[in-house]
Amino acid sequence: GENGVDGRAVRVGTRRSQLARIQTDSVVTMLRELYPDLRFEIVAMSTTGDKILDTALSKIGEKSLFTKELENALERNEVDLVVHSLKDLPTSLPPGFTIGAVCKRENPLDAVVFHPKNCGKTLSLLPEKSVIGTSSLRRAAQLKKKFPHLEFRDIRGNLNTRLKKLDEKEDFSAIVLAAAGLKRMGWENRIGQLLGPEDCLYAVGQGALAVEVRAKDQEILNMVSALHDADTVLCCIAERAFMKRLEGGCSVPVAVNTLLKDGQLYLTGAVYSLDGSDSLKETMQTGVTYPHQNEDGPNDDVQHVGITAKNVPGQAQEAAENLGVELASLLLSKGAKHILSVARQLNDA
Repeated sequence: GENGVDGRAVRVGTRRSQLARIQTDSVVTMLRELYPDLRFEIVAMSTTGDKILDTALSKIGEKSLFTKELENALERNEVDLVVHSLKDLPTSLPPGFTIGAVCKRENPLDAVVFHPKNCGKTLSLLPEKSVIGTSSLRRAAQLKKKFPHLEFRDIRGNLNTRLKKLDEKEDFSAIVLAAAGLKRMGWENRIGQLLGPEDCLYAVGQGALAVEVRAKDQEILNMVSALHDADTVLCCIAERAFMKRLEGGCSVPVAVNTLLKDGQLYLTGAVYSLDGSDSLKETMQTGVTYPHQNEDGPNDDVQHVGITAKNVPGQAQEAAENLGVELASLLLSKGAKHILSVARQLNDA
């Protein structure tokens, strides 16, 4: 075909977990519909994050826990593209890689799954000292502040493992997970409470799938770029730019909420101390309605926080990136650096 990839299979890398496989399958299904003449092969592998299950994610201190092995395979030409949860991808990708597609975002909110005995309750109705499981500093910081009567404890493992731990033991009254993952697994019926922005801002990129490719592989890049969802791209560029300017990672509580409405992109961003007692939160907006210009020539592969989106107007992407940077700068001017460095030190300790 015109992508120059006919006659050979396009190899798609994925993590082995059930959710990762479901996410990868959904991307491959879209690609097969777009390119019926191409063959797609799925290559599954385990990552460091899948193997180290006895340590809190925030303590392992490795930014690319769930992505490094996949990127190594991409670098060695063993696969042509890799499907990730966008929130697992650091804001600076290793040289030579780019996010060639950001698919339409699933619900980005966090969800509470309750132990069967607490069915029908909400977090505010749980008894004093009930234990809530979450491996996310961001979720814990926000919810400790909002629900001071609850206790928060680390829970690790893939979705299946975490739900099993919840259901089969009495250790946890509830656990907090991304609604998107539960929905993709077909477990939407387990969601007891969706946490809106007033309760819990979500993680950067949460709910969106990213397709990572070799930046120089024009054929594959052109092929996957058809999967870009423009609104999701702009929201996620703003979120990633915000995080990057703050130098946040999974070892500090940084959270966002984005809304794209009538050509205006609204970004709310916040930083928290580990116990949620100290926080800064602001909202800014920018216009993102720009005509699409044919940007041929040397500019056609401009990356915005690791994303290459040729089919989204460049000026709109720039506006989104600037919005994230400006919002982060505003928080930094109000003392965000101190909150984050204390959180980082406490977490490392």
